[in-house]
Amino acid sequence: MVFWIQAGLGALVVFFSLMNGPDPLERWTGLDIGTFLGGIVAGLAAFWIAPSIWGFFGQTYNAVGVGLAVGFFVMAISAGWKMLAIICASVSLFGLLFEHAGFFIGLATLIIVSCFAEPTHTKKGIVGVTAFLLALSWWVFIYELDIRVNLWPQF
Repeated sequence: MVFWIQAGLGALVVFFSLMNGPDPLERWTGLDIGTFLGGIVAGLAAFWIAPSIWGFFGQTYNAVGVGLAVGFFVMAISAGWKMLAIICASVSLFGLLFEHAGFFIGLATLIIVSCFAEPTHTKKGIVGVTAFLLALSWWVFIYELDIRVNLWPQF
């Protein structure tokens, strides 16, 4: 019951936040609506099809991650959704890669894919920020907080 109350309140907050405020969203174009609906359809299709392609996607919530990533990448076709969709897709990819590919590969994927949300990033800048954030994340989470996760792929 608490879930449904929170889901309803969340939907109301999102609805009213899109329509009000100092910087309301512009009217959605046909492409924005089409990629939004296409992302939902593509994400659901990927969610249902992924476990039959590879057994890895049938484990835990991996099919959900594939569905989310596919759906967000479809949404990224529209310029209005591009930044948000690419960043959300990168988080989905991180979730997919983290357990089996390890902390460093998952985090590097998250950072590099997120950088595609803004086209003005240079290759040197992406490499630099990736190296810095990998080192910082290792220092904070692995060294200081002693969180025990796979750092590299486990076969």
